Order: sequence, then C-alpha cells, then structure tokens
Amino acid sequence: MLTLPPSRGCSVASRCVYVGRFQPPHCGHLHVIKWALQYCDELIIVVGSAQESYTLKNPFTAGERLEMLRLALADEGLDISRFWLIPLQDIAMNSVWVRYLEVNLPKFNRAVSRNPLVVKLFRDYGYEVLIPPAYKREVCSGTRIRQLMLSNDSRWEKLVTPSVAEYIRHIGGVERIVLLAHGD
Repeated sequence: MLTLPPSRGCSVASRCVYVGRFQPPHCGHLHVIKWALQYCDELIIVVGSAQESYTLKNPFTAGERLEMLRLALADEGLDISRFWLIPLQDIAMNSVWVRYLEVNLPKFNRAVSRNPLVVKLFRDYGYEVLIPPAYKREVCSGTRIRQLMLSNDSRWEKLVTPSVAEYIRHIGGVERIVLLAHGD
C-alpha cells in the first residue's frame, strides 16, 4: 500500500476525487477506479449531473447510478470501505467548480481525471491530478453503451458488470432509452 503524508487537511494519507456522470458505470470507469486505488487510500466517486435524468444523454437518475456503482464495485471484489459515493448537481461556473467540490465533499488531496479542462481546473487550485492511462475509449463509453441499447444490441451487456446489466434490465433501462429517443 502506498503511504503518503497527509496534506490539504485530509484525515487519510491520500484521498482522491473522481468525477463522472456514470450513465451507466462501465468497464472504462472501473479501469480508472482500480488504477486510482493504486495511488489513493480512499476514492471519492462523484456522480455528477445529479439533477439530470430521463434524457438520452442522462437516462438514469442519480440514485440509480449510485446503486449501479455499488453493484459494479461489488462485482469487481473491491472493498466498499475505501469509497465515498456522492451525487452532486452541476454548477454553471467552471472557475469555482473545484471550490464547489471542496465545500460539498469530504476533504481530498488529489484528483483523478483524463479530461483536459478538469485537469486544468484542479491544477489551478493547487491539486495534484492523477491522469489514468487511456483504456478502450472507443468501446468503453457511456455514449456507445446507450447507442447499443437504443439499437437493441445486447453487446452493451459486456461493457458493464453482470450485476449492472441485470439492474438495468430490472429497471427497464433499455426501454427507457428507446422511449426517450422516440417519444414526442
């Protein structure tokens, strides 16, 4: 286990924050999460755009995404005690977004992201940003998964964990996406 000195008022050696929409949580997210755990004692996973649901881009509610994340972490055999799962609504002010996270989350001392804007915003506030290696972005993306669902292509199920696929089937997630695409 990597041991780092506490910093930025954090009560653990290293607590990282990872922000995503998780629409739905998929193999790419899990790759980042497992990679980050090599460098962080704890990982705050922020379910962003928590106010968004029942749209093609954001078909699942924040609560559904939180449930799917817990299922995915369990499917991967990860220790849930190392995670904080927190939904947050968007704010439309990038210049103060990191401060918004600081106010609404437990203390953290690092961030995890590949998004260039997110990296810049955290660095502007003095945070170290861990940039995970790229992982099958053309295959493991929420957009692709939602497109497969919309076209009734069962390959989407291989891009999420078995429990997440079952959960999506149980809540009628595929039917919801089809309805959203074809509804008036």
